Amino acid sequence: MDTLKTIVYFSIFRHPLKIEEIHSYTNYTDTNHTTKELEFLMDKKILQKIDEFYVLGNDIDSIARRLKGNEQAKNALEKASKMAQFISKFPYVEAVAISGSLSKGYYDENSDVDFFVITKTTRLWVCRTLLMLYKKIFLLNSRKHFCINYFISTSNLEIEEKNRFTATELKTLIPMQGTAIFEKFYLKNLWIKNYFSKFEPNLSLVQNSKKPFITKTIEGTLNNPIGEFVDSFFKKITTFKWKSKFKNIGTEDFKIALKSTQNISKHHPLNFQKKVIFALNEKYREFQETHNIELTEEYV
Repeated sequence: MDTLKTIVYFSIFRHPLKIEEIHSYTNYTDTNHTTKELEFLMDKKILQKIDEFYVLGNDIDSIARRLKGNEQAKNALEKASKMAQFISKFPYVEAVAISGSLSKGYYDENSDVDFFVITKTTRLWVCRTLLMLYKKIFLLNSRKHFCINYFISTSNLEIEEKNRFTATELKTLIPMQGTAIFEKFYLKNLWIKNYFSKFEPNLSLVQNSKKPFITKTIEGTLNNPIGEFVDSFFKKITTFKWKSKFKNIGTEDFKIALKSTQNISKHHPLNFQKKVIFALNEKYREFQETHNIELTEEYV
């Protein structure tokens, strides 16, 4: 039931899908398989088809919500593209992508513009600190158009958490800067095909911006043991701050939501990944009870 799993997943975000979108998230090579499953689900009164969209249950208002969000996303994506280019000019930034809701073509008044940043190895925390200082000083700590909460380095390109949530995030990621790095990134994450076998990364929008003189100067100054010390120091003070601020988060959740290693930095204190997976499994169990349709549960 690949189609149902896809529709249920996106229903958590009130995001109805078109048939070609649904098919892209299945492991079926033939669209007819997807069509037959959709027809079966409509016969069961589980789905409704309204215009081009398949809606779970009676959430018809989600169509208007999506269409409005799609329209607003066009302008937001233009701004995000320019911001990605700006981010790529910072010291030790190797590649930048747009993630989150905007990468799925949706944006509204409550949305942030999320960026996924790949840095040079052993300089992730220097890079992160400089970007955060820019955000705090020049953007008054606003995250509306500058939310940088996930960093990895070139020596840690494989995403460790492998589940439907992370697979969906990788599938919808929009790489904007750093062609060669993203080619390596996707080769390190071929596990996504276990979830979406037809997935092929789209690198058509990727550019390769040149670093300005000041960036090259900073990198040249810190390409030595002093730079390693500074990177380690920034990591220590950041993780110390997080552990003090988020004392209510359990150890295991902290390791996922606020992962802090030399080559990974995540700042997701709400642990959205876990919340989505839990909500998804709850919906799976509801389908088992209500419609006698068994769906294999997901894991964080």
